Amino acid sequence: MEEKQIDVMSLFGCDVFNDAVMQERLPRKVYHELKRTIEEGSDLSQEVADVVAHEMKEWAIEKGATHFSHWFQPLTGVTAEKHDAFITAPRDNGKILMSFSGKELIKGEPDASSFPSGGLRATFEARGYTAWDCTSPAFVRHDAAGGILCIPTAFCSYTGEALDQKTPLLRSMQAISTQAVRLLRLFGNQTVRKVTPNVGAEQEYFLIDKEKWMQRKDLIYTGRTLFGAMPPKGQEMDDHYLGTIRQRISAYMKEVNEECWRLGITAKTQHNEVAPAQHELAVIYEAANLAADHNQMMMRILKKVASRHGLRCLLHEKPFAGVNGSGKHNNWSLATDTGVNLLDPGKTPHENLQFLLILTCILKAVDEHADLLRESASDVGNDHRLGGSEAPPAVISVFLGEQLEDVLEQMIETGTATHSKKRERLDTGVKTLPDFMKDVTDRNRTSPFAFTGNKFEFRMVGSRDSISSCNVVLNTIVAEAFREACDELEKAEDFDLALHDMIKRYAARHQRIVFNGNGYAPEWAEEAERRGLVSLPSMVDAIPALTTEKSVAMFESFGVFNRTELVSRSEIRYDLYAKAINIEAKTMIDMTAKQIIPAVIRYTTVLADSINAVKAAGVMEVGVQQDLLKKTSRYLKQANAACTRLGKLVSQYSEYPAGRERALFCRRRMVPAMEELRAPVDALEMIVDKEMWPMPSYGDLIFEV
Repeated sequence: MEEKQIDVMSLFGCDVFNDAVMQERLPRKVYHELKRTIEEGSDLSQEVADVVAHEMKEWAIEKGATHFSHWFQPLTGVTAEKHDAFITAPRDNGKILMSFSGKELIKGEPDASSFPSGGLRATFEARGYTAWDCTSPAFVRHDAAGGILCIPTAFCSYTGEALDQKTPLLRSMQAISTQAVRLLRLFGNQTVRKVTPNVGAEQEYFLIDKEKWMQRKDLIYTGRTLFGAMPPKGQEMDDHYLGTIRQRISAYMKEVNEECWRLGITAKTQHNEVAPAQHELAVIYEAANLAADHNQMMMRILKKVASRHGLRCLLHEKPFAGVNGSGKHNNWSLATDTGVNLLDPGKTPHENLQFLLILTCILKAVDEHADLLRESASDVGNDHRLGGSEAPPAVISVFLGEQLEDVLEQMIETGTATHSKKRERLDTGVKTLPDFMKDVTDRNRTSPFAFTGNKFEFRMVGSRDSISSCNVVLNTIVAEAFREACDELEKAEDFDLALHDMIKRYAARHQRIVFNGNGYAPEWAEEAERRGLVSLPSMVDAIPALTTEKSVAMFESFGVFNRTELVSRSEIRYDLYAKAINIEAKTMIDMTAKQIIPAVIRYTTVLADSINAVKAAGVMEVGVQQDLLKKTSRYLKQANAACTRLGKLVSQYSEYPAGRERALFCRRRMVPAMEELRAPVDALEMIVDKEMWPMPSYGDLIFEV
């Protein structure tokens, strides 16, 4: 049967209340008022909101929607929503109307006491508010519940503190726009009114068979395998990376793309990743808040579509030990409202002083706030990934490449740069292959923060995390660097002289953060320590960066966070870490006591019966069976003892005060105890009869998809 072709152009954005839909359906005056609010942040009148709400409702109903929802991103790591039907109270004749007011569009009131607040809200203080983010278009989502009109919103408490990911992101975007425009004015640019941080996120994920997933309590409860011995083959042959996509996975990816395109998500690049059963989906750049919304929507689509195909999508950073984990590369750049990418160095970057100032400001920002940037990518799962020769090391550094490093070295040495390295023609040695110019520098996949031609790629973010956190930090620390540069240059009597001096000074002072070498090499850890760079190996080590006086002062100065919000986020982060580790520990105990130990006992019984049966048959040579029995019994004893020790630690969990003390207890005591339990269990898996082992193996999970 001939496969039906997809009309991508007609499909794209068909379920989004986007600019084209608004222009078509809204009265001209209302449309322009709304556009002014979106582009300039001007107030939106109630009259305009009512008209927009009515047309949005009519459009959504045509799309099959029966309910609307304020869709927001609390500090749980996932999105939240409450559905309200469009129906009103029945009239005297028993008929109902379908209505949606401007007030309902602009403001919602979800319960703020049941979401993480870090002490900002007591249990009895329930009121919170969601506020419409009109810069991110509403969309209709279709699922088993029917059509739902989803309205992207920010979420704050009754007292005004941000309780979500979006509010600080929008604040940080305002901050960097203001300071970037100010910087551009120094170079005579009077036309730019707004600078937007643009982001393109690369999403990595694993796909496994759903039936096998259901047989693994660890995957169900924690998202990762807590036990598992490596199969004979892992990823060492490098044959999965960019390999031919299997038909089952191709069918899945096709449906994912279609769902993404319907919602205006620019799903562009798909391929097999390095580890078996691992894949990647990348999108095109867009404004940071829209990119964050779309990435949350994409993760939901990846999971939802997987279920339809008898698969399960794993977004944990390290679902399998011994093979690569999953990250989310955050590609970040700055674009003016006139269409100029401020991170494009041009063909002669040594002459592009505006670019060099922006570049050295970014180096300054990353160097001075490396701890904050590291914290923005911290996650319980990421602790298993960062620094493991598969992802960037936990130490922050910046890769610039040969061309820019050479330009900055010239500036440091002489105060000016006279040349830039040129692009060269690639010589393949094959006459029939086309000639083309190669880039001026290679890429560095081991760098946490790499310049890749006209953007920076922050490679540390975990695969299931929101990209909001890292972009809040990036936007704010760079805004601070821009502000300090402008404060100085605006007062300079000789601008050109002051500009050259600043670029030279910033380049020299923050040269330590630049590293173009192999971030996986053991020598780099020693070199980083010699340079005085911050090393924060775990999430618990990184969290204090949120509440240093330097961080508080910076965030408060831009109105991105206040001290109370930062302290609350710190408490939430500690709490999430401790709870995640405690759940993992309890899951290990449950699996060991109820599945693994009984299975091993059955196996040892079979071995013992075999020994007795063989002896009874007159064959006295049973050394192999006896050796296996001894080895199995030894590992069984170790596993049981380790399980008992871990159980005692779990019982002590609540004795430690919630917050940093409990998180440290989990990090320092429970995590090592979990590792001690895993070792003998994984050894037992290599011995026990596969038919008796109580769960699918790594080979079953990652090769049989």
